Amino acid sequence: MIGLKASCVVGFDGKQHVLWRDGEVVFDGSRIVFVGRGYPGPVEQWVDYGNALIGPGFIDLDALGDLDSTVLTLDNGDERAMGRMWSEDYLKAGPRESYTPDEEVFKYRYAFTQLIRNGITTAMPITSMYYREWAETYDEFAAVAGVAGELGLRTYLGPCYMSGMSYWRADGSLGHHWDETRGMAGLEAAVRFFNDFDGAHDGLIRGALLPDRIQTCTPALLQRTAALSRELNAPMRLHCCQGLGEVAMVEQLRGVSPLAWLEQLDLLTPRSLLPHGIYASDDDSQRLVDGGTSLVHCPVVFARDGEALNSFGRYRAKGINFALGTDTWPADLLENMRQGLNIARLMEGGNTLTSTLDMYNAATLGGAKALGRDDLGRLAPGAKADITVFSLRGQHLGPLFDPLKNLVLAGRGDDCIASYIDGRCVMQDGQVQGVDYPALQRQAQRQFEKLMRSHSDRAFGQPDWRGLFKPAIPFADDYSAHAPLSAMDPLL
Repeated sequence: MIGLKASCVVGFDGKQHVLWRDGEVVFDGSRIVFVGRGYPGPVEQWVDYGNALIGPGFIDLDALGDLDSTVLTLDNGDERAMGRMWSEDYLKAGPRESYTPDEEVFKYRYAFTQLIRNGITTAMPITSMYYREWAETYDEFAAVAGVAGELGLRTYLGPCYMSGMSYWRADGSLGHHWDETRGMAGLEAAVRFFNDFDGAHDGLIRGALLPDRIQTCTPALLQRTAALSRELNAPMRLHCCQGLGEVAMVEQLRGVSPLAWLEQLDLLTPRSLLPHGIYASDDDSQRLVDGGTSLVHCPVVFARDGEALNSFGRYRAKGINFALGTDTWPADLLENMRQGLNIARLMEGGNTLTSTLDMYNAATLGGAKALGRDDLGRLAPGAKADITVFSLRGQHLGPLFDPLKNLVLAGRGDDCIASYIDGRCVMQDGQVQGVDYPALQRQAQRQFEKLMRSHSDRAFGQPDWRGLFKPAIPFADDYSAHAPLSAMDPLL
């Protein structure tokens, strides 16, 4: 029996989060037995965190599982010119892996460490397919499950699969390359992984069906996915309504809007999780309500490109369940809550439709509902002991007036100083157990430079990769043409 104390504790009264001053959380093994004040029973060890907020672990359902390549698009112009999408020449030459198998697994070790550091205790990771030969593999994810189990992160896993990939022709038009056989083989690998690993590592690992994007999947692949989601009672995540190009492409290929197509395929169900829903119509939003389908909201990654969900508050008021996702670097759900709150109020033209608590609920209770788990996202007797501790001592938080509002206004993910998952302390004093931070960062830096160099292969004409990424401040000499990025930092 372990007991935790802090100046503030977020409990759950059966309907909503409630705040306890000078609160306590007691857990036995993997389950919480008490939340409140004045626990009357014996406790083997008390840990007093002082001026801190103890709360439920965050649930990230579009969790950054990569060395994030999305950041490379910042102020670098057209993605077609920088090799982020496949060129026709690259497709003809034959796509190839940018990383070795060991490097593919390492990126998850790096990403999972960052998720834990930011107070995320449950993750459904996402990575990019553009630098892959095709999609993810069973063997790769068998190793990824081992990494998650070692670090102690609760994860919903499965190899991503797809039956197509978009590419740019030399004339600037968009082409579509299809390989149905490969797509079905990928789905078979995902089902094999589900059967072999669902419930592994004492239940920390759960299986999921994770097709890539709506425009990279054929009707046959998605119909089979829908049937297997029902048969296995498996959560299914599918990115859709995230760009005008995607919406136009689906309407051209399928004759209806993306969500109308998913409705036809029986893929709008309570098991379905859909990032991002940015370009959903009113009719489409009603389809989500009718299907009991959850949206996974990732405000930061879209705001960088000047895009936003038209109204978090109105969608929520219609009855759509929201979860949150990081999607991009940094792996910080507090940052997504803060920007999500501000963006929602800008889009809604006021401050009445979306509240601070709405965002916090999405990162906790909403994520749990999307997964069909009433034992996650809350601190209550019987719930899983997935617990985070956020320090309230930082001067950057300003004078304290409300612990959650202070954290959402000015907090950072690394204000999380301790994390318990399934009753195991996976991070204490900001240190993820068993991880050498400097060594992890050195490997990530070397590997990211390798990814940057691979952009040259995918761009038309194979230009020098260093010219594809423009510095925010231009170099005064040709230093950037000769030195790797790591040479700019003596610590690396």
